[in-house]
Amino acid sequence: MKSCIQISRGIEPLFGTRDENIRLIESGLNLRTRLLDGDSLELEGEEAQVRRAEQILSDYVDLVREGHVFNNGDLNSYMRVVTADPNVSLRRLVDSGKSRNFGKKVLAPKTVNQRRYVDAIEHHDLTFGVGPAGTGKTYLAVAMAVSAYLNKRVSRIVLTRPAVEAGEHLGFLPGTLQQKIDPFLRPLYDALFDMIDAEKVEKLIERNAIEIAPLAFMRGRTLNDCFIILDEAQNTTVEQMKMILTRQGFNSKMVVTGDQTQIDLPGGKKSGLLNAIDVLKGVEGIAFVSFDDKDVVRHSLVQRIVKAYDRYNDLIGAGRQLALRLDNEPAPEPRVDPPLNTAVEIPDFTPLS
Repeated sequence: MKSCIQISRGIEPLFGTRDENIRLIESGLNLRTRLLDGDSLELEGEEAQVRRAEQILSDYVDLVREGHVFNNGDLNSYMRVVTADPNVSLRRLVDSGKSRNFGKKVLAPKTVNQRRYVDAIEHHDLTFGVGPAGTGKTYLAVAMAVSAYLNKRVSRIVLTRPAVEAGEHLGFLPGTLQQKIDPFLRPLYDALFDMIDAEKVEKLIERNAIEIAPLAFMRGRTLNDCFIILDEAQNTTVEQMKMILTRQGFNSKMVVTGDQTQIDLPGGKKSGLLNAIDVLKGVEGIAFVSFDDKDVVRHSLVQRIVKAYDRYNDLIGAGRQLALRLDNEPAPEPRVDPPLNTAVEIPDFTPLS
């Protein structure tokens, strides 16, 4: 199939440096392109892919006509996303990158994956955000929850996470039940206080408009008209993950965040997050957004630390250290028990006087 798209303005940014953007469209959608008369682009390939390219280029033409200016490298990043993910349009991706009001904060996604994440949350009822620490998974999810509540799209915000200690055993904690579980939920409070005044947050919690609770408290509930965030989902068991995913009620959104490299479950239990990714891939209405070290927006050292750990794990493998240590340990002497019904000689001894 052949098609022709007229591009009256912005032809140079569309092609990019050394035609990198057009080459990306060609390779990503398996098309051939040809520039005609200086302002028309001919597309040739399978019908579905040509239609997809038409949609991308039409969005580009409309955005340029509306005055949008693509900064250096931005369009290439966008093209990588829209050619790889048929559920994302160029317009939606660009719009998701604009600054928005989230309570007292004005935020804009800082990376392409963050833009995909915000776009996925807006257009899906269940979104999984999976990636390393510092990529904004929890912070942006809380921002979207606050925005939904302030714009009256939901009547409540429910924030939950498993109360699993990060490699420590804290033992008995004094205080009321709320005081015992608050340390586990502190990151969620921090994000809330960043967007809403502390006094208002306290009032909303008192009115139950914002509920912050450990995952164990979710059993048996139906969460209607809510924005639900499950944080630190890598520390859920398979049973817990199934339980929370089936709590979602009418007019509700759910965002599940987690880092599959920081699992603190005891006894080698399988992570509910990893299981859910395997089970739910391809289910309609669910979006999966993966972050990597390029999306880290904390201190620059965090990005380098994440990269170093990834390289280390790729180099030696997760179980290599344990295997090496066990190989170097001397094998224990085999224990030989006497056969049954065999007399065992007892040495003589002199009794103490």
